[in-house]
Amino acid sequence: MQEQALPPAPAPTPGPAPATPAPTPTPSNYTAALAIPEFRAVFAAHALSLLGVIVSEIALSVLVYDLTGSPLWSALTFALGFLPYVVGGTLLAGVADRFPARRVLVTCDLVCAACVLPMATSSAPIGVVLALRCALALVSPVFQGTRMATLADILGDGDLFVLGRSLLRIVSQSSLLIGYGLGGILLTVVSPRHALLITVATFLLSAALLRLGTQHRPARAAPHRTATGTATGTAATGTATTGTAPTPRPLLTDSLQGARQVLAAPRVRVLLLLFWLPAMFSVVPEALAAPYAAALGAGSTGLGLLMCALPVGTIAGELYAGARLRPATRERVALPLVCCMLLPYLGFAWHPNLTASLLLLLLSGAGSAYTLGLDQWFVAAVPEELRGRAMTLLTAGLMTIQGVGMALAGVAAEFAGVPATVAAAGALGTAACAVLAVAARKTDAGPTGDRRTTDGRPAGDRPAEDRRETDRRDRADRDMTGG
Repeated sequence: MQEQALPPAPAPTPGPAPATPAPTPTPSNYTAALAIPEFRAVFAAHALSLLGVIVSEIALSVLVYDLTGSPLWSALTFALGFLPYVVGGTLLAGVADRFPARRVLVTCDLVCAACVLPMATSSAPIGVVLALRCALALVSPVFQGTRMATLADILGDGDLFVLGRSLLRIVSQSSLLIGYGLGGILLTVVSPRHALLITVATFLLSAALLRLGTQHRPARAAPHRTATGTATGTAATGTATTGTAPTPRPLLTDSLQGARQVLAAPRVRVLLLLFWLPAMFSVVPEALAAPYAAALGAGSTGLGLLMCALPVGTIAGELYAGARLRPATRERVALPLVCCMLLPYLGFAWHPNLTASLLLLLLSGAGSAYTLGLDQWFVAAVPEELRGRAMTLLTAGLMTIQGVGMALAGVAAEFAGVPATVAAAGALGTAACAVLAVAARKTDAGPTGDRRTTDGRPAGDRPAEDRRETDRRDRADRDMTGG
């Protein structure tokens, strides 16, 4: 039988080529942040500044006690590291946005070095030492707020910013574990005044790193008024520019107006409270660690373990969330974490022993990983021209509210005892966090990348004249910086 040839197969009908799948973005990690040279300079400067602060706190407490023989004066020296934060963070916040960030950071380090140097001289009286301690605390929130805003310039305002912030927090928590111990050992080798010279050196090295390791960037906003009092165009005001020669607006006015603008947005207010209120309740066990260790009969070893438990939990939680969770997951678990982080404190109502207390504190500390999701929301909610002032306000409020929490914990423990006070902090703190979580849900404006102007509108909805004014200022900045 003859085999019949099959007809040729029809040619395929031409059609659109199959779409090439979009490449999956490589998730960010801590290594990616550290791979950026500018961030490495900021990271190293942060570690040096922190070392200087820890050495100065220990040395000053010992120095003041040696000069006065009074535990009250020694404790007051330590407290002065907290109290002026709210003043500096409120009245000097405008510095963070009206001057180039690198200049602000370097100047703050130099001012800190200049404040510590007279303390190291044998002729400095106690009044001068305390006044200079206050000056250090006034400058600190400006430095920290400007550095936080600079991270967004260096790393962008996406996931790398969150991881960069997390790394700086991890260094800060690690310093609590090893810094004070090493500082105590240092004072067995050198005198407190000589130890303060080490602090001066760390501030100077930090200034050098920031000056040589970071780029110059123009100020985010430079609000000013004309010589006749007429407002000129700025990023903060959006008003039309006139030809009259400008004169700077008073720093105090600029700082207070910036604080009002930051707090005027409901979303930003809620996020600030989510940073502040959990921190106020979480410091209660640390504030009462000494009397609780004494009640347990744990001695100085138990006290040291109780003081270390929260920082260890915080470091573990941050490392896990930063290294293992994707950005979307970190944002999704932020509110559940903040609602649960203080629940372990309820266990203190049953007077746990040392081991159980350490486990409860470790668990609570791990819940602090909620801040990674919160960081992303905060940088997205704040307009860029207010970012420095917002970060300064955040830092000042955080330090102040922790001081308030410690003081209130001491007062409550006088009447209710330590275990009941810690348990009450867990209950009240959990309730407050739950209320804030609901408020955060209500003020959620959409995707993380949704940018807002100072009046609360999405950035794309600004009037055309505002956008033209912004473009004009951007071109002027590029002309001045050669960009």
